[in-house]
Amino acid sequence: MPELPEIETVKSVIEPQIRGLTIKGIIVRRPEVIAHPGSDEFCKAVAGQEISAMARRGKFLMLHLKNGSRLVLHLRMTGCLLVTPPDCPREKHTHIVFFLSNGKELRFSDTRRFGRFWLIRSGEEDTYSGLGKLGPEPFSSECSAEYLKSRLGKRKRTIKECLLDQGVIAGIGNIYSDEILFRAGICPVRPADSLAEEEWKRLAATIPRCLSYFIEKNRIDADDYLETRGQDYRNTPFLQVYGHAGEPCPNCGSLLRRTVIGGRSSVYCADCQGDLILY
Repeated sequence: MPELPEIETVKSVIEPQIRGLTIKGIIVRRPEVIAHPGSDEFCKAVAGQEISAMARRGKFLMLHLKNGSRLVLHLRMTGCLLVTPPDCPREKHTHIVFFLSNGKELRFSDTRRFGRFWLIRSGEEDTYSGLGKLGPEPFSSECSAEYLKSRLGKRKRTIKECLLDQGVIAGIGNIYSDEILFRAGICPVRPADSLAEEEWKRLAATIPRCLSYFIEKNRIDADDYLETRGQDYRNTPFLQVYGHAGEPCPNCGSLLRRTVIGGRSSVYCADCQGDLILY
């Protein structure tokens, strides 16, 4: 699933191409992709509206319309946004096409069909998308060592599982929780209530630094993004531990180990982060 750095990349590529344009019409091929309201109502409310801005919140994207409404989108596992010329062949699993006033199309495709759109009208409370349940952004001053300790310091769940809690911090997923914990020198299986004060400080400092690094490594221009159909901007070559079980640790050379935490794969270095048997 795309995590915060990937969603930020999509925003940075797509927003300059659609900001200030009007949605002239919409085709919805899979009505279930529209979670709120119904597909017909969605199309009627959005057609003719100008896109004033695009934003990211956690793993969500938002298209702000000039009339005060906003489209909320979660890409889930395989969702993809593309801005294309009208003659560009559509991806096989293209479910929504927005026809833009400059003649181009904003297309949403999703192989597994888990991605969802919500239309939140001006003045309407968003009780649908889950945005209101998100914790602070990792780059927010609110996301301090004191905050992390106050929210997680008494939990007996592993620190890896705690970092995946979107109600505590928005945007971190399975990949970047491994990368963050490796850089912070904290074993992913450590119970959150076992972390010392210095470790909370180190973790709070590492989270924004690590995510910023991967946002920078993900940078891609609009032409390359379109050429690769939005699938070749991810930072796999720069991951230090995730997906590298059995390979040498980039810090100490010990073999990286894989374990399963909360049903998810996790990779760590026993020498740099501590061994599982200690916990």
